[in-house]
Amino acid sequence: MTEGHAEAKSGKSVQVAASAGGGRLSTRSAAVVGIAVLCSRFLGLAREQIFLNLFGAGFAMDAFVAAFRIPNLLRDLFAEGALSTAFVTTFSRKIQAEGEESAWGLARRVATLAAVSLSAVTVLGILAAPLLVEGLSWGFSPEKKALTTELTRLMFPFILMVSLAALAMGMLNARNVFGMPAMASSFFNIGSIVAGVSVGWWLDPSFGPRATLGLAVGTLVGGALQLLVQMPALRRVGFRFKPDFRWRDEGVKAVLRLMGPAVVAASAVQVNVMINSAFASHLGDGPMSWLNCAFRLMQLPLGLFGVAIGTVTLPLVSRSAAAGDWGEFRAVLGKGLRLASLLTVPATVGLILLARPVISLIYEHGKFNATSAAEAAAALQFYTVGLVAYSAIKILAPAFYAMDRRRTPMLVSFGAIGVNLVLNWFFAFRLGMGHRGLALSTGCVAVLNCAALYLLMRRYAGSLHGRFLAATLARIAAACVPMAGVCLAARAWVFPGWATMAFPIQAAALLGTILVAVLVFFGCAILLRIDGLEQLTGMLQRRWQRIRGV
Repeated sequence: MTEGHAEAKSGKSVQVAASAGGGRLSTRSAAVVGIAVLCSRFLGLAREQIFLNLFGAGFAMDAFVAAFRIPNLLRDLFAEGALSTAFVTTFSRKIQAEGEESAWGLARRVATLAAVSLSAVTVLGILAAPLLVEGLSWGFSPEKKALTTELTRLMFPFILMVSLAALAMGMLNARNVFGMPAMASSFFNIGSIVAGVSVGWWLDPSFGPRATLGLAVGTLVGGALQLLVQMPALRRVGFRFKPDFRWRDEGVKAVLRLMGPAVVAASAVQVNVMINSAFASHLGDGPMSWLNCAFRLMQLPLGLFGVAIGTVTLPLVSRSAAAGDWGEFRAVLGKGLRLASLLTVPATVGLILLARPVISLIYEHGKFNATSAAEAAAALQFYTVGLVAYSAIKILAPAFYAMDRRRTPMLVSFGAIGVNLVLNWFFAFRLGMGHRGLALSTGCVAVLNCAALYLLMRRYAGSLHGRFLAATLARIAAACVPMAGVCLAARAWVFPGWATMAFPIQAAALLGTILVAVLVFFGCAILLRIDGLEQLTGMLQRRWQRIRGV
């Protein structure tokens, strides 16, 4: 499971913990899950760093990124999101209504159905790999398509392994076991790094294109580890797998019925991903890898902040909607949006101004050269345009589900597909911005998506204290001005000699700049009395106490 999914799962785990405890949030479980997400994020970053260090951003890495994306898209669409959400919901109801034995029977039937159906999907995917690569990466050269096809075929069993791992995670979470499921994605990263690098070196010590076959093997090893590390915990809570082909069971039908809307909703996001990949394949060697590492970095602050804000906001708006207390519903949403702005607006400014040294420090090693770092940094700057909007979407979209308006986010997402297609063509080709245009298009689509959700929420729920939000944004912007001054001063006086600095000096210079910028921003935020600052401080103190408790 990738880091983005670890984030989503962590939020779900915290909610399960709350429901299991009769409405009380398990602070120990929340801390364990939070630490696991953080660990997985950084291991994922290390994975990207190592692979780019060994292969660089070009022919081989582009092929691997494109090949991994194909089974990963199917996993996102059908397995982890839709299947796991539908299964956990039905499994939990079974436990409450019919007891554990009935719930474990459902688990065995769903696991058997998943194993059989996804094995068939894997076989079909291996056979249809040339067509899939042609459809999603039609801009690749024949040689690049051939390598991508070979890698796709090798990695397709990943969807089976990681889907069964998602089912295992759902079972454990429903039984209030959170530690090992939350850590499972870290084992994926560890397995893919160790096995991928080892097999890659064995195939080609110089890490040429053939060594990417090792990365594909590492992906399978990581997926297998993600499943296997959860097996002992599953046995301890009472699960024993036996093939069960009674798929006409009402519980299985309930899981499949719940999967339908989730698959439709997720498909819009995946279509946008496929569109972006197809456009990037026309831009030569490198752009797909540059975009991939830039997007991962942009997701890091989004994931870290999104977990905290989503955990605080979603249960509150759900209770408010269920009770019909729309005043509290609007107040909680408005507070969540202001808190998200407090965290992501300065992150946006910092990433835009410091993108080059950040990318360089993390990735510019080995075959990932200065040119690749500059191109990836440019992509990061344009991606970051949508960071605040992405954070707000994480708050707004679930609120529609709490209001029982599930179709609204889905329809907005489908509208975003057309906008994304047009903007990709306009920015990347019409304006000649290349991969930068694709990143800018992604950011702009996020902004438009957020704006649509915000306006529709105002229509359905009433005012979200927009004037208060605007005033808060103005104060945050004012606090960002001196922070931006710190970053610009560092760019003018510290970073010009970056290429000649030793790595420890580079790290000290960048981290020192970030620390000073953060202190300046929060100092100004205190002086300006920005709303949400006290809440953020209290939340961080409680989280630190939970971590110390663990």
